[in-house]
Amino acid sequence: MPSRRHDRDRREPGIEVRHARSCRSLLGEACSCVPGFRAVVWSTRDGRRIQKTFPTEAAALTWREDARVDLRRGVLVAARPTALREFADAWLAGARDGSIRNRSGDRYKPSTIRGYEQALREYVLPEIGAAKLQELRRQDIQRLADDLADREISAATLRNALLPLRAVCRRALSRGDIQVNPTTGLEIPAVRSRRTRFATPYEAHLLIEAAPAVDRVLWATAFYAGLRRGELRALRWGDVDLAGGVLRIERSWDVKEGVIEPKSFAGRRKVPIAAVLRDYLIGHRLDSRDDLVFGRTDGTPFATSSVSLRASKAWRAARLRPVTLHECRHTFASLMIAAGVNPKALQTFMGHSSITVTLDRYGHLFPGSEEEAAVLLDAYLAESHERARSASVPDSACGETVGNDDPSRSGLERR
Repeated sequence: MPSRRHDRDRREPGIEVRHARSCRSLLGEACSCVPGFRAVVWSTRDGRRIQKTFPTEAAALTWREDARVDLRRGVLVAARPTALREFADAWLAGARDGSIRNRSGDRYKPSTIRGYEQALREYVLPEIGAAKLQELRRQDIQRLADDLADREISAATLRNALLPLRAVCRRALSRGDIQVNPTTGLEIPAVRSRRTRFATPYEAHLLIEAAPAVDRVLWATAFYAGLRRGELRALRWGDVDLAGGVLRIERSWDVKEGVIEPKSFAGRRKVPIAAVLRDYLIGHRLDSRDDLVFGRTDGTPFATSSVSLRASKAWRAARLRPVTLHECRHTFASLMIAAGVNPKALQTFMGHSSITVTLDRYGHLFPGSEEEAAVLLDAYLAESHERARSASVPDSACGETVGNDDPSRSGLERR
């Protein structure tokens, strides 16, 4: 029989003892698990009950009393029990039509939505899609994460599998459908990013010159303007101001949707045209009759795979290490930093939504090594000491030199 402790807990008003499915108490024997405690209140306005499970009876009782007060004040709503699969489908539909935005307030990119949908369908919904959203606990999500880790998928794949679930739960929390986000505090493997490749200035020059002639201006723009791949594909001649010396980034390109908005509000920006890039663009403009700067003969954007394949063959033939278009963007950032561009300006040119992104990604490239820091500190201290000595005045009474702020002398002595 269940222990007296659990019999007494069951008699507490509005508190239910929740045993594990494997607990022996379900067979009429003594409890063999660590039970939870479900607190329940009734919402007369919604005609539904609101419940939440806690690890301790005291926590359940406290929540129940607070919930009863919130019901009287009208700030607690009994959400209709919804399966996670149903809520996730509604979230995906809202992300597609723009009614649901990301944390920056921008629309989700079509490629992001497709990735989220694939992750939900492949990793999340088959395991917990039928569970009620309101009943999901952190332990359930942690168990899912542990099961995915057992499949020996990479840490990055595991993190990406849980990203859409975090977004779905964040939406449910903000709309009052759940009271606690079950995706917080998860223990998942750390993602160890690969070392970012940056080409040196001379290496970038060699790579551009060794690329097929038809693609050199594209690689030059990638290296010397740092545009994203979709931004390169959507760039029009109307966005290229050779007289003003800037590229106006107004749009991007998605492989499924075609022309789309930039990645974020900060994605709309102006990027300076360096003299080395201007020469390439002028030559290309004279030969181009298309609206797209890097369009194909049929007026569609260049094919990334074809461009990369042509360049890789040429670079290997020239015994050069190939780069990707995204690595060209990293190289642009490193070149701007080496040239002395300040972080805030670099953030603008890169189209980052926050300077935190810029510093987290490229902060190690800014001047400030241990040796440089020590030299700067030594120079500052030497200058401070010299300034202090210069500010000292001779004490005619005792023939000593005493600073005005000498802490060894009292106010009376200084007077």
